[in-house]
Amino acid sequence: MPSFDIVSEYDLHEANNAVDQANREVTTRFDFKGSGARYEFKDGIITMSAEVEFQLQQMLDILQGKLTKRGIDITCMDIADPQIAGKTAQQILTLKQGLETDLARKIVKLIKQKKLKVQAAIQGEKVRVTGKKRDDLQQVIQMLKEQDLDMPLQFNNFRD
Repeated sequence: MPSFDIVSEYDLHEANNAVDQANREVTTRFDFKGSGARYEFKDGIITMSAEVEFQLQQMLDILQGKLTKRGIDITCMDIADPQIAGKTAQQILTLKQGLETDLARKIVKLIKQKKLKVQAAIQGEKVRVTGKKRDDLQQVIQMLKEQDLDMPLQFNNFRD
């Protein structure tokens, strides 16, 4: 029976490379000279440090461009409010990976509303869709691509 998985993930290595590139650009840009602006990436959390809040906004734009060029959808990024303490400003960005339970339930509900001959089951941080016909599965993929969900979705592990 054909099946596939609906997941939301990003390539950790590409995210690390994007942060490194953004760090290099910040150290070479004239408007950031001597400001000590930098990015730190650990366990899916990016910490931006700069002198003022305006620089944080510029750093966010740089990072989003680098992530996009590396094939990482920036809708998976959760942006916290900047924290200003003394002479430094910090902002924490979290790269979300995996489907949350509410979003997985919403996906299953959307699939059931389509009334195709497929079954959708939540398995941890992914949704497995099975059906008798490959065409039904492709219709599910197309329908989900057209939906405006909060997380980027990938469709993998397609079995025939």
